[in-house]
Amino acid sequence: MRFLRGMAILFLAVSSPAVSSPAAAQPAAAQPAPAPAQAVSVIRAGTLIDGKSDTPRHNVAIVLRGNRIESVSDAASARIPAGASVIDLSKATVLPGLVDSHTHIFLQGEDPAQGGYDANILKYPLALRAARATVAVRRALEQGFTTLRDLETEGAGYGDVGIKMAIEGGYIPGPRLRVVTRAISTTGGYALEGYAPELDMPKGAQLIDGPVEARKAAREQLGHGADWIKVYMTDRSWIGSHGELVSQPTLTVEELSAIVDEAHGWGRKVACHAYGGIGLRRALDGGCDSIEHGLDMHDEDIAQMIKQGTWYVPTLAIYYTDWSPDGTVEGERDRKRASLHAISFQKALKAGVKIVFGTDMGGMPWTEPIAQEFPLMVKLGMSPMDAIRSATSRAAAMLDMEGQIGVVAPGAFADIIAVSDDPLGDTKVLENVQFVMKDGSVFKNEVKGATPPPPETRKHKK
Repeated sequence: MRFLRGMAILFLAVSSPAVSSPAAAQPAAAQPAPAPAQAVSVIRAGTLIDGKSDTPRHNVAIVLRGNRIESVSDAASARIPAGASVIDLSKATVLPGLVDSHTHIFLQGEDPAQGGYDANILKYPLALRAARATVAVRRALEQGFTTLRDLETEGAGYGDVGIKMAIEGGYIPGPRLRVVTRAISTTGGYALEGYAPELDMPKGAQLIDGPVEARKAAREQLGHGADWIKVYMTDRSWIGSHGELVSQPTLTVEELSAIVDEAHGWGRKVACHAYGGIGLRRALDGGCDSIEHGLDMHDEDIAQMIKQGTWYVPTLAIYYTDWSPDGTVEGERDRKRASLHAISFQKALKAGVKIVFGTDMGGMPWTEPIAQEFPLMVKLGMSPMDAIRSATSRAAAMLDMEGQIGVVAPGAFADIIAVSDDPLGDTKVLENVQFVMKDGSVFKNEVKGATPPPPETRKHKK
């Protein structure tokens, strides 16, 4: 009887509707709040140079959602989303945001009024140099350069990482930055010159000796935020006894190989400043990813670059300006550099080397037009469209950002610029960019007759 009574109690406990499971007793899970709607806008482009195609398109509608490009289609058949704001650039030529792959935002050129190179390192505090760098990046963005690869802070340590963070955080306007921090050279290379030898002067780059120190320096810079590693494979240059350009080599192949191996292990690349000669050959043998400047490249150097897939960033304009007086040793050197550089560029172009736009801005004052590089590239044989690609889709490929920057195409960042005239007729037109959008926000709009965007798209983030 006691057994039957227990079974009855158990039956009632299990079957009673008043008793529920612990899971059922819990309140319903809160539903996530819907994501905020992204702003939608449409650019009506009269002419579109998309950064990748061989020919421009006309009467195009570019639909932007948030900071990305959603679609690119003929304006006549385009579906305009309801409520989208329209930016009328139907009388302009629209392009992707430009990329300068060789700059120095912490330098102000050799203008004595700005202190020159030595004063930047010896005299000016880092706070002043950082303030100047904020002006430099703003000027770059004003000129339509929405991405920079900045190749060394020249004694300002990891200041480029800080400027990059400030831009990404919305505290200051500026391009997307890919930074190298301190750069690497060797004892006896890339030091301040003309001072008493017993003085231990500050260095523009991080100096190393031997593969162990080389690898350690790369690890330090990568660990502190370097996107690329920059290595000085040559330093001083002069005219030799037979009238040739001589460039002082710095790192050995073993030292460079250690840096390249470390950087590649981190998924990063190595840019090598190299004028020519032994240093350039060591740069190629050590596996560098890009040759910077490449003033005096021989046929075998170019063949090795093609075989290895090495990128070439020539920076022509800086070697055609500010020559020392004719009849001086320095003047003879400067003119030799320029003449050899032109030959090297033309050889590389003819052979099919992957050439990327770079200026060495900072070596030149930031008040000068960045786009002055384009006419020089064209003068030396590059087509205007190819010159534009060197600063758009080809630069994006070198920076491992293919399809994200340097192209007006679905899925890419909404980095878009416009000019009033035809840059394929005269690339000098690119020195006067009148519309700049970065990440879907309009930074500048001076195109005549253009419909302005809503006020909120012109505000900076913070």
